[in-house]
Amino acid sequence: MPRMTGSRLFAEMMRGYGVSHIFFVPTIMQKGLAEMEDMPIKRVMVHGEKAAAYMADGYARAGGKPGVCMAQVVGATNLAAGLRDGYMAGSPIVAVTGGPTPESSYRHTYQEVTPDFTQFDPVTKFCARVDAVTRLPDLLRQAFREVTSGAPGPVYLQIQSHLGEMAEQEADLEPLIEEQFTRVPAFRPEPESERVRDVAARLAKAQKPVIVAGGGVIRSQAQAEVVELAEALQIPVVTSLNAKAAIVDAHPLAVGVSGLYSRDSANRVLLEADLVFFIGSHTGGQVTHNWIFPKRGTPVIQLDISPAELGRNYPNVASILGDAKVSLRRLIDAVQRKTPQAAQAWFARVQQIKDEWRAEHEPMRNSDAVPIRPERICKEISEALPANGILVSDTGHSGIWTGSMVDFKHPTQSYYRCAGSLGWAFPASMGVKCAQPDRPVVCFTGDGGFYYHIAELESAKRHNINVVVVVNNNSALNQEINLTHAAYGGKTRGRGEELWRFPNMNFAKVAESFGCVGMRVEKPGELNATLKRAIAMNKPVVIDVVTDTFAIARKPWLPG
Repeated sequence: MPRMTGSRLFAEMMRGYGVSHIFFVPTIMQKGLAEMEDMPIKRVMVHGEKAAAYMADGYARAGGKPGVCMAQVVGATNLAAGLRDGYMAGSPIVAVTGGPTPESSYRHTYQEVTPDFTQFDPVTKFCARVDAVTRLPDLLRQAFREVTSGAPGPVYLQIQSHLGEMAEQEADLEPLIEEQFTRVPAFRPEPESERVRDVAARLAKAQKPVIVAGGGVIRSQAQAEVVELAEALQIPVVTSLNAKAAIVDAHPLAVGVSGLYSRDSANRVLLEADLVFFIGSHTGGQVTHNWIFPKRGTPVIQLDISPAELGRNYPNVASILGDAKVSLRRLIDAVQRKTPQAAQAWFARVQQIKDEWRAEHEPMRNSDAVPIRPERICKEISEALPANGILVSDTGHSGIWTGSMVDFKHPTQSYYRCAGSLGWAFPASMGVKCAQPDRPVVCFTGDGGFYYHIAELESAKRHNINVVVVVNNNSALNQEINLTHAAYGGKTRGRGEELWRFPNMNFAKVAESFGCVGMRVEKPGELNATLKRAIAMNKPVVIDVVTDTFAIARKPWLPG
């Protein structure tokens, strides 16, 4: 067994597991980072621990492999906060921080709060303390096994000593790499044949079935199989926000995103369904609008890689445990194709619902209003995004606008959305670009979201991370306007606007001050050409789009 420092072993194992970027805030494992000097690993120093976690999240989702983020002991709390989104989205992130030594614990050591290890428990699949350099090899291997196996999610390693200096010790260490755990999914478990036949029979008998594709479809790379199954049985496809790009919007069977950040058409179709097939979905509150869609009593089938998810929120009439891609292939082989004529009545009804939604919202998507409507921004992104383009969206209104109003035209396009924390999108889009350097990456956020991590413009410039950031600049957190009115008993008065309004800011000039490209758009007719020009530049670009402060996204459709 070779003799080396833990720092060298860490660098060798990062290289061996195919990590191309590490996102960090100094100072943590400096000698380990120095050992990477002659390796094909980019060390991306950023301005905040949450941003580092968000970048690792975007990198992991877009690359289908573990993203790594690091911080010293005092930054651990910020890093844990940043892992929350990755945990909710099922993103394979390896987080590393320093930690206390036995000699320093409970003694008010500078920057230490003991114990702080448990703050990672709610946002990770696996946490471990590395208290001896000889444990670094096996615990690193375990971290990569955990992060990629089953339903992926973040893991955490706490390296003993404030800055992880324990890893500088020398010992007999072997940098063993397990190739299987460099990608997601690490395993593709096969479904039981009997379960597959049961589901096939139920889908065949249903008169008004609906598929709901969740984030597990994207993680399993099962988009083509979802579409193939839908076409074989003429079943309309609804998606969660995580799986929005699983089927192109122009496909006759595509209905849209359901739940809270939704198209009305998707919620309406789910309400009328007589059988709903959830694939790789947690069946959580967002995709079901707090379990309104499908309605109580509707028969539900689930396919998931995690047995704990089968029947969690809806009693299943049938379940398949397995990898989405493999299981769908077995299901496709088991079903008998339906002719369009056999599903004509349900298909016609779904088309009617879709057409009604489209007719209602097309005027706003084509609006020439000044200030600009966000729906028009989404329409122009739909037109300008290249066939291999990636769209990254913030939460709140950004998620609602992109989820409902952006049309994906090519199966080679991708969409990644914030799972909950405003401000995620910009640093996450940088991580996405690091994982997919040859694909155009467009970030959609609002001014409120962009303010969170605006300092990372400097990181984007310094590291040549060439994303295009479209800022829906309405000088407000305008999602809060109606909430503020309600808090005031119906109408805001006095200084009530302090609760949601910002001063007018020119983000194009801010971008230029960081050395990035800044563009400002005030007329809707300028959007398309500006987007195409920005994407073609291959530089960090901020497009500041001046929009209507009072353009508030509609609430999701509800029965009655």
